[in-house]
Amino acid sequence: MSITLRSNFLATSLMLATFSTWSPVTAASESGRTNDSAMRGAALDSYVEKLMARENVKGFALAVIEDDQITHLESYGYRNVEQSLSLETDTIMYGASLTKAAFSYMVLQLVDEGVIELDQSIADLLPKPLPQYPDWASLEGDDEWRLLTPRIILSHSSGLHNLRFLEPDSDLKFHFMPGSEYAYSGEGFYLLQTVLEEGLGLNVKAEMQRRIFDSFTMPDTDMQWRPEWADNLADGYAMDNSYEPHDERSYVSAAGSMDTTIADQAAMWQGMMAGKGLSREMRSEWTHSQLAINTAQKFPTIELHSTRDPRGPDISLSAGIGVETWQGPDGRAFAKGGHNDWTGNLVICQEEHNRCIVMLANSVRAEIIFPEITKAVFGDVGYPWWWTYPNLHGTPIELPVK
Repeated sequence: MSITLRSNFLATSLMLATFSTWSPVTAASESGRTNDSAMRGAALDSYVEKLMARENVKGFALAVIEDDQITHLESYGYRNVEQSLSLETDTIMYGASLTKAAFSYMVLQLVDEGVIELDQSIADLLPKPLPQYPDWASLEGDDEWRLLTPRIILSHSSGLHNLRFLEPDSDLKFHFMPGSEYAYSGEGFYLLQTVLEEGLGLNVKAEMQRRIFDSFTMPDTDMQWRPEWADNLADGYAMDNSYEPHDERSYVSAAGSMDTTIADQAAMWQGMMAGKGLSREMRSEWTHSQLAINTAQKFPTIELHSTRDPRGPDISLSAGIGVETWQGPDGRAFAKGGHNDWTGNLVICQEEHNRCIVMLANSVRAEIIFPEITKAVFGDVGYPWWWTYPNLHGTPIELPVK
């Protein structure tokens, strides 16, 4: 994929080995906490619709997974308001950065099979130096690239900017020593995709399809656009409810090209939470704390990577492998979000209760109601809303005007 295609996209935003299934601690009694007021069924649907009406959210979809079962699956509102087309559970929606969680899970399968190692330098995996590849030529002279490993990249500590078009002249550089700090980086995921394809000769689209989408029975999910989706896709709505047609993503991006449905995402997170296709060791590694997150907010990444907020350390906020993890009121939890100007997605899972809530929206205004829906379903999960969504649920830091 060329830099130009990638930048345009971002600006608008082996048979599997048989492993024993990882098992979480599934005991509310052990943690001493339960959510006695948890909403389910019609009451939950009514509550969601009430919140959507209050905040003028155009389309939203919800799944709840408990003890390896999908206990709630529903869609609300519209996939296209102008044509009065309802959002359904099989409507194609943009997965955005939820792609990163699926890609990370796939990489851990490769680690299990001995194809790569988490702490292996990418220099050992590529047939020629990274700056000799056109997309990474700006790193010529920056030997820090040799310090990069899959673990460092997948835990967002590469030192690269989130998106290259945010750099002057789109020239990437290292802003800190790889592995030393946290700064969310989509470019890091592109880099690891390059390593898998150029260094190992893997087809990332095919590996994702076989290992994740087919394995978890996700018939309506792909890393590339399918023409047959044209009659059942969700268009996007910005914070001011302006309309944006669904983008036909014709190329594969480990950082965010996945199109999917709420039904398929329910199946994916059901399978990943259960550790399907991973050894117990790698399932544990996926959500294990890799690096402490101390920043005052998640975005913008490089501009705020040296900021500090004590609320992060207070909950042991950390980077996992493609997810964020923290210590909630009911024990360890992890999450992954996805966002652009017209999309709001968030998945929150609690390890000790063996449950997840999956929220997809083709209306970014849904991010306003995420905390209320999550609390209605699971109670207080301790998610750092202030860190991920400071403009909606915190106090954003004002950056100096350049």
